[in-house]
Amino acid sequence: MTTPPTSYAPAAPQQGAAASLSRKRPGELRAAVAQVLATNPQQSFTVTDLAKVLGHSGGAIGNACETLLHRGEAVRRGTNPRKYQANSATSNAALRVPGPAAAPSPVRAPRRSAPAPAAQNLQTGPQPIVRPNGQQYHPRALADLPDIEALRRLRNTQVPVLLYGPPGTGKTSLIEAAFPDLITVAGDGDTTVGDLIGEYIQNEKGGYEFVYGPLVTAMQEGRALLLDDATLISPKVLAALYPAMDGRRQIQVKAHKGETITAAEGFYVIAGHNPGVHGAVLTEALASRFSVQIQVGSDYDLAASLKINPTAVRIARNLATLQKAGEIGWAPQLRELLAFQKIADVLGADAAFSNLVGIAPLEDRDTVTEVVSKATGRPVTALSLGRQL
Repeated sequence: MTTPPTSYAPAAPQQGAAASLSRKRPGELRAAVAQVLATNPQQSFTVTDLAKVLGHSGGAIGNACETLLHRGEAVRRGTNPRKYQANSATSNAALRVPGPAAAPSPVRAPRRSAPAPAAQNLQTGPQPIVRPNGQQYHPRALADLPDIEALRRLRNTQVPVLLYGPPGTGKTSLIEAAFPDLITVAGDGDTTVGDLIGEYIQNEKGGYEFVYGPLVTAMQEGRALLLDDATLISPKVLAALYPAMDGRRQIQVKAHKGETITAAEGFYVIAGHNPGVHGAVLTEALASRFSVQIQVGSDYDLAASLKINPTAVRIARNLATLQKAGEIGWAPQLRELLAFQKIADVLGADAAFSNLVGIAPLEDRDTVTEVVSKATGRPVTALSLGRQL
């Protein structure tokens, strides 16, 4: 959770506001957030600021802010921490409640000299979302919605989602773009129950103290939890997570006095699965916990629109066709194509094509070499050192 700057003094919610907002539907909470922004148009707010003003969980507030941003009804100022500010469309999204009690108290904040950008023209499609690493995520279609909007709706109704597909297709990027309050667990065969729930660590005084893990933190703060490469985690370890995902929404921390942790509103679990990775096993117990399972493949049209070398995109499409037919096991995904363009910009296209051959698995390299050589019109071999200069 972010800590508001010392110059901020968020107003306490009026009596009964927290209980009232906790019963509101997602659209009403979004409108309430819009009202705070519209009431203080010259100020920007962190998610923590808004949570204190409205008396609501940070996870739900963060989703509401990102939805307003996606709809062009607010703008974002800064990324660490994220701050949101009204624009010309925010007032239309605001919740309209008669009487002076509907307007929250103003918040002191630094004045911003930069004007708010114009509202997004929704007819042009959703705008790219900035991920925590600064890179942009370009939304894709899912069930006739932008994918980030679909995931947020599923979170609001507590329907767990499993995204599956080859590495590098954008599963993690999508989840980071959809949930700005995300906590990520990078799963592998060595992940333990302690890595999820917490464990005792030695403090500066030589004693031991219990430090909560990402699962408990996400539950207490009402945040989204991503189990990246969930199918690499031992089923015995994952079993510790299941009580938090079902109707109980509780876990017992046996290592810490048998403490019971109850999930706050907004807590949500989402997972990623790479079917082709060695050791990745989607057990029946894990699959049954995720009511929605979404296949994610590379968007080669997006690669083309990002001005990646068209020959490289064509090679990737051809290899993907062979992969789908079962003739090879590997094809470049969007991650590899983005890396290709960076290499081409630095070392030239010839080196980038040679590297594309070199990163192919040995069992597929002959086929990849043939496809790349045919597309470029010249023999291409794996990138390697040459003679001494």
